[in-house]
Order: sequence, then structure tokens, then C-alpha cells
Amino acid sequence: MFEDTSEAQGLRVIRAGVHSTIQDLGRYGYAGHGLSQGGPMDLQAHCWVNRLLNNIASDATIEITVGMASFRAECDLVLALGGADLQAELDSELIGNWRSFVIKRGQTLKLQPARKGLRAYLGIKGGVQTESMMGSCSTVVRNGLGSAIVDGDLLSAASHHAHIDAHVPPRYLPSYPETITLRVIESYQARNFSPQALKVFYQSEYELSADSNRMGARLEGESIDSPNEGIISEGIALGSIQVPSDGQPIVLLNDRQTLGGYPKLGVVARVDLPQLGQARPGTKVRFSPIALSQARREWCQFCDYFSGV
Repeated sequence: MFEDTSEAQGLRVIRAGVHSTIQDLGRYGYAGHGLSQGGPMDLQAHCWVNRLLNNIASDATIEITVGMASFRAECDLVLALGGADLQAELDSELIGNWRSFVIKRGQTLKLQPARKGLRAYLGIKGGVQTESMMGSCSTVVRNGLGSAIVDGDLLSAASHHAHIDAHVPPRYLPSYPETITLRVIESYQARNFSPQALKVFYQSEYELSADSNRMGARLEGESIDSPNEGIISEGIALGSIQVPSDGQPIVLLNDRQTLGGYPKLGVVARVDLPQLGQARPGTKVRFSPIALSQARREWCQFCDYFSGV
């Protein structure tokens, strides 16, 4: 995936961890070919990491799931780390989270198992330099686009020296609680569910299954009566909440299939999806409705803020 050279520049992967991939904002315009969009599961953390480095939001970062990874600098670099707390150590010295920092050639960055949250994002000044495929360098393993990072890979990046220490302001730091509430924009198919089914959906507390992954978040709890009539397969939006015949809702995420025929209650508001991207198995999940106008307003505010990087 990443070529080595005799004059290596970038980060050498000593230990890749449980599952680490390269992600930018995602791959759009190819759903008609059956290709998933990919992109960061926690868009907020990805964007903050790039902002700390004065990168643009579309620059590629390293998404590290669970942690237990380590990297060695092959040149002087400016990095930033955000998302799940991985108790980062630079040459055995704790450096904290949600900040940028300098790593000198030969130094080692070691990341422990996540204490809170599930995914961390490691950014490099100027972005990780890797091949773009169909307009994006996001890894989607199920589509054969890129591959998970492995021990020994060289993550190419240009050397940087100048650095201003930057942190995310405390008021913006997420908490990654054990119970989250996701707001739902109901779809046209919501009317196919009975009033009792909708009541169950909004009043129940679900638990995130260990079978969840980048394709979808599987929830376990009180069963929702799903409409019996079949639905013609259609495109699936990010955050769609589908209800299969067993009545256990699934929130479809970045690496989801592009078509599906299960009934869908609606979609999770885009600004709430980072909570789900950081949720660990066993996290309690509740749902509440949100008006489309409010969801759109909050999403536009998010985009306006980070597009100014």
C-alpha cells in the first residue's frame, strides 16, 4: 500500500494496532458503481486534527481503532492527535490528546488501548501522502480500495520543522458517554410503521452490539414491528436506520452497502454520527426526532466552521 524508498520520509509503522486505515473526507459520485464512500467514522475528530495542523479538512489522516499502535518518525514531522484517548507517549513521555506536537526523526509515538471512545485520528502536517483512487484516498477494504495499515508500512509525508503548539479549546472537547442520544430525521417510509412501532423505537434504550463495524452499528433491544410489505431496493444514505425482519435496528455507516430493501425509519442527523463512531460495544443508545430544518442548520454550521481551515 505504501512504498518504501532509500530516503524514507514520513512515519514508519512499528505496530499497526487492531485496525488502522487512511481516511480523507470520502469517495463521492461512485455509489452507482456499488462503491461505498468511506471516510472517517468520527468526522469531528478528523476535522479537528486537520485544523490543529492548519491542513484543509480533506487532507488524509490515520484512523486508529481501539489503539495499541506505534510509529517511528523517519524525519522531523508535526503531528496532531484527537478522538479516543490512547494515552499517547512520545519516547515514553505522556503528551496528551486533542493537540499538535513535534516528533523528531528517530522518536517513537506509542499509543495505548483506548480509555474512552473507540477511534483516534493521527494527522500529519500537509496530510498523509498516498495514492488517490477515484478522487479519494479513503480506505474501504470491502471494495478493495486501499488496505488496512500493517507493520512496517511507511506513511509518506513531507518533513516540517516550524510548529506552534495548538490545542482544541476545552469547551469543544467531546465526552464519549456510556449513553448517547441520536437525533433522527424521519424518512418517507416512517409512515409505514405503526404508531406503536414508532413509540417503541423512541422510548426504548438499545445497546450497541459487538458485531458493529464501519458498515453499520447493530443495536440490540426491544423489537420493532417492521412493515410486512416489501420495498424496492434503493440507495442508502449515510446514517440510515433500517429495520430488518427481526426488528433490531441497524444504523448504516461509512462503508455501508449502496443499495438496500429493508424499511428505513429515517436517518441519524449528520452532526450526531461522530458519537456513534466513537461508541464502544455495550454503549446505550436512545433516539429522538429532530426537524430537518434544525438538522440542516447544525450541519451547515459544522461545515462552515471547518471549511475555514
